Amino acid sequence: MGLTRLALIPARGGSKGVPGKNLCEVGGVSLIGRAVRAALESGVIDRTVVSTDCQKIAAEAERHGADVPYLRPAELATDRASSLEVALHALQWEEENRSPVDELVLLQPTSPLRSADDVRLSSASLRDGAPAVVSVVESEAHPWFLSTLLDDGILSPFMPPPEGYWRRQDVPRVYRPNGAVYWIKTSVLLTEKTFMPIGTRAYVMPADRSVDIDTRDDLEFARWLVTRDVSV
Repeated sequence: MGLTRLALIPARGGSKGVPGKNLCEVGGVSLIGRAVRAALESGVIDRTVVSTDCQKIAAEAERHGADVPYLRPAELATDRASSLEVALHALQWEEENRSPVDELVLLQPTSPLRSADDVRLSSASLRDGAPAVVSVVESEAHPWFLSTLLDDGILSPFMPPPEGYWRRQDVPRVYRPNGAVYWIKTSVLLTEKTFMPIGTRAYVMPADRSVDIDTRDDLEFARWLVTRDVSV
């Protein structure tokens, strides 16, 4: 019997920044629908499950072909509940009600421009022995050029650069997680309790597929990107 790969899409109903965010549309498709499609069309997923506390989101997810076998418990539907807690709950449910999961990919609906290819290609590093894979994008701000503000308003370098690294073109590239794809071996997740254990590999994505919907402006920007590029 081969590996079992689960795509988990966490999508609670409450959203303070953008009310009803997961049901908002980008390119004529809801955020939840775009996440489900990316999983199903990747060709590397055995089960695609949406974890939600909202009947409307559940119905929309099922309309696009996802499985919604339960509604998320209330304690996991607050804005304080972590993705880790939601993932551990989903894995426990799968083991108790269906079968154990070998590999899990977390696909947040708030990354609507992630593609099915991103899901498929990023999974390759697990085949090469990595414990986890996280999608990243090159950071537009380098920590050597950032500052904090002291109580009197004076700028204080956050991370002063080494001697000789003052020109922007001389600094090494830095990357940040973009929230689009989190692959991990479930044995590692259950042991380490993190999506970024030691040895995590990076899957680099371009900035125009790395939009993370947190505000109304983010949503409008994603919509504009889709009109500019029909491939997303």
